[in-house]
Amino acid sequence: MRRVVILGGGHSKFCFNSPKTSVEMLSEVAIDAIMESNLKPQDIQAINVGNVLGEFSEGQGMVQSFFANDIGCFNIPATRFEGACASGSLALRDAFIWVASGYYDIVLVGGVERATAMGTPLATRTFAMFGDSRYEFPSGFTFPVAFALLAHLYASKYEISLERLKEQMASVSVQSHEYGLKNPKAQIQKLITKEDVLNSFMVATPIQLQDACPFSDGAAAIILASEEVAKKLTNKPVYITGIGQASSGKLSSQYKYLPRLRARELAAQQAYKMSGLTPKDIDVCELHDCFSIAAIIAAEGLGFFEFGTAGEAWEKGEARLGGKIPINISGGLKSKGHPVGATGVSQAYELTRQLRGQMVEQGRQVDGAKYGLMDTLGGDGVLVSIIFASE
Repeated sequence: MRRVVILGGGHSKFCFNSPKTSVEMLSEVAIDAIMESNLKPQDIQAINVGNVLGEFSEGQGMVQSFFANDIGCFNIPATRFEGACASGSLALRDAFIWVASGYYDIVLVGGVERATAMGTPLATRTFAMFGDSRYEFPSGFTFPVAFALLAHLYASKYEISLERLKEQMASVSVQSHEYGLKNPKAQIQKLITKEDVLNSFMVATPIQLQDACPFSDGAAAIILASEEVAKKLTNKPVYITGIGQASSGKLSSQYKYLPRLRARELAAQQAYKMSGLTPKDIDVCELHDCFSIAAIIAAEGLGFFEFGTAGEAWEKGEARLGGKIPINISGGLKSKGHPVGATGVSQAYELTRQLRGQMVEQGRQVDGAKYGLMDTLGGDGVLVSIIFASE
């Protein structure tokens, strides 16, 4: 199996109510990625795109085909990936396999979403389609409710009062906004306090408004290449060294394991084994914090903290720059934003910049970062973990 390198990337500002279409947003960031990679559109051999809600948000399916046309990539395979919030990560994982196998030398991976155009009621309804539509949605079991349930189970299992857990969750949101303020690509560039979180609107006990990430519009793209090709094009290679993916099915099938998500732990184990690394080797992590409790559960499932202790770790600063494991220094989904199909590609873009040492001017560079891990959750339990390494 060949070694696979990230050559370059492009990233839009995540925002509310973009005036651009998904095709336009994705085309712009893809051209940025192509130029940074010292390539021409004609060099791209295949395109993978994460996109989830195009038919609902703007009546546009087949975004991958029209985008490929617009950037001048004619007559090559262009494939759309849908795995709810993990769609971009699925596109990235599959592209890695294609390049590692030797079938392609250069693959463009993109992700895009224009979710805010739908408004809250329709967006909430369409997001809910990625849970179990037969039993969960008809009973009002949307994703805020799902993560509220996980929060209750977490508090019960680890004997933490809900009030104490809410304080820990607030620390996650406060930190995300602190780093999002420094990220020019972030949707929400505003500091918040623990009191702001605890006094915000109650969505589904104990999940409050400031525990939740926003709907977002945005796009991101990266280009993968074989090591042989990459050596001719970049002197700052970032390698993908481990991948993992697993699925858990609906939450009712996972009840014996909750609040832990078995698919995450399996996907992470696959990525660690493939890379030869352990959680202690990871210098920076971008994980799926759609809700603050999701960040706490993810950090434990990835092996960074003992089960039942991640919330306290956030309070102690162990997930900050200079801490045990810097997490979501981009601002995460909470502050940077969550354009569903683009989120995984955005995580990869962020880690590439960190491992290249390109975040110094923004004041959020992880010193000496050599290994990075991204974790993306889709629906009730599609998990993708990918490990990156600098040269």
